[in-house]
Amino acid sequence: MSDLSSRFQSLRVSLKGGEVVDEDLGGAIGHDSVGGGGRSTVRADHEIANLRVSHALRSFLVDRGVLSKQDANLDDESDDVRTPALTALLAHGDFVAPPELVDRDHPLPEYFVSSSHNTYLMAHQLFGKSSAEAYETAIRTGSRCVEIDAWDNSDDKDEPKVTHGYTLVSHISFRAVCETLRDMHDEEAAITAKHPDHGPTPILLSLENHCGPEGQKRLVEIMHEVLQHRLLSEPLRQELVERHAEEHQADGRSHDPAEHVTLRELGDKIAVIVEHHFSDDVLDSDSQSEDDEDEEFQEAERRAREAYKLNKKNEAKTSSVIVPELAALGVYAQSVKPRDNSWFDPGELLDGPHHHLINVSESGLSGHLPANTASIAVHNGKHLMRVFPKGTRISSSNLKPVRFWGLGAQICALNWQTFGTSNQLNDALFAGSDGYILKPPALRQGGSGSLATGRKKRLRLHVGGATDIPLHADREGHTLKPYLTCTLHSALAESSSDTPKRKTEAYKHHKLGFLHKGANPPNTDPIWDETLEWTYEDNELVFLRMLIKSDDAWARNPMFAVAAVRLSYTRPGWTFVRMLDMQGRETKCTVLLNFDIQDVSAA
Repeated sequence: MSDLSSRFQSLRVSLKGGEVVDEDLGGAIGHDSVGGGGRSTVRADHEIANLRVSHALRSFLVDRGVLSKQDANLDDESDDVRTPALTALLAHGDFVAPPELVDRDHPLPEYFVSSSHNTYLMAHQLFGKSSAEAYETAIRTGSRCVEIDAWDNSDDKDEPKVTHGYTLVSHISFRAVCETLRDMHDEEAAITAKHPDHGPTPILLSLENHCGPEGQKRLVEIMHEVLQHRLLSEPLRQELVERHAEEHQADGRSHDPAEHVTLRELGDKIAVIVEHHFSDDVLDSDSQSEDDEDEEFQEAERRAREAYKLNKKNEAKTSSVIVPELAALGVYAQSVKPRDNSWFDPGELLDGPHHHLINVSESGLSGHLPANTASIAVHNGKHLMRVFPKGTRISSSNLKPVRFWGLGAQICALNWQTFGTSNQLNDALFAGSDGYILKPPALRQGGSGSLATGRKKRLRLHVGGATDIPLHADREGHTLKPYLTCTLHSALAESSSDTPKRKTEAYKHHKLGFLHKGANPPNTDPIWDETLEWTYEDNELVFLRMLIKSDDAWARNPMFAVAAVRLSYTRPGWTFVRMLDMQGRETKCTVLLNFDIQDVSAA
């Protein structure tokens, strides 16, 4: 096992002094990370007080007419100058969801949900470590849908385990996971009691069952025992359900009257997503086996996957029958892997359960696109969808969620092990929320299913400069050649790789005399004074990812800090945007930006 593990380790993304070679990947998310699910925008007053603005940037703000010389206190050339005007500018530096998008009086399918995949994993999908602490990290950083892969435990049949089956991944007890969820729930409840304006939101538990009937019963017993009143175990509108049962039409379609339960009604319940199998289903215990192998499969990893597939043949096949006790917990979400296209063509899942949730891999869903984009989006206005990473993403890389958000997919389950591009965009969508964001009207029930407006927009991003770029441990500031590179991500892009990139020049000590009469600012406090521009199809799901890199030799330009914003959250005027490091941790780094978004006149 150690030889195999060492072989895998050699295939992981190369890190040197914190440098991530692949621009889409990030460092490991840990206890001190805040980014991933929108929580990075929650600032304490003392954190804002620790920020500074370089003398050069204060001069820049005076030159642009944003601050007066008095408000900028230019006579003081020290770097720790703070005035009320500067403090106010720094305090309004985060772009967060407006109040109307965190309204809780809509049905659950009308929200995007910040979601994690294989939540129990700390690292690699084949040989990583499982830990209950991973659930704490995911929830603390903003995930509201977590995944549990539950298996029978041959060492103790009364205590099912959580692991990634047929891999080298270690296991933890199902009970330990439930205890962590309970503790996190109670911690959030205590915070809500002190701050009622931040009301509770439900935690969705996506349960992938690999247990036999007795093991399933133990899952139910443990959830009731540990979670108690926190667990959603019956419909919230029981009287309506009972009255409707007498009128139910046995035509093979869902007519459940409680389908419009609102987010507010769900409150802070822990709601389970339970699998539903059709009568002729044969359960495959690898939820990702539908994916074909592609170039992402490195040779050693492919051999490991094949070796463990052989092990599956020696295991008794897991029953595809979900026992009634477990099925009953799927009150508002029963997960199905569709056997045909009826769910979007004609638009109603035949013989499906109440409150069905379409559970599909990114590659499985992509196979229906773009031909069925609108019909899938219309389906998702009424019903839930969960999209998970394809099986070849065994190094914990991620699906690109923006395209699937554009389909109205509520649950884009992201590998939460590293703070890569997808997690950064997720952080931007859910910024300032409690993990639930109302979808655009076109993607809600009764909407057209299309985000397109037929108009074009132009973004002019005016880049002033940065302060306090964080350095890697083995890096000295004078060796830094910082530049800002930005990519635009749109739900209407033709492909997930269609992300137009613009970048500033690398900072050098030159041409700053008109702004700054003293010594040139250090490389960690660059002034760029440039404008980057994009033209794009107008829609409500457009994001900008901003990355500070250094123009080093050999084209291995390391990354130092990152931020992402949803353009509809931005406002005009100069703003200090807080940057995170590549592990999603707080830094003292800010970038001074001005977002100018205008309509493009028709030719």
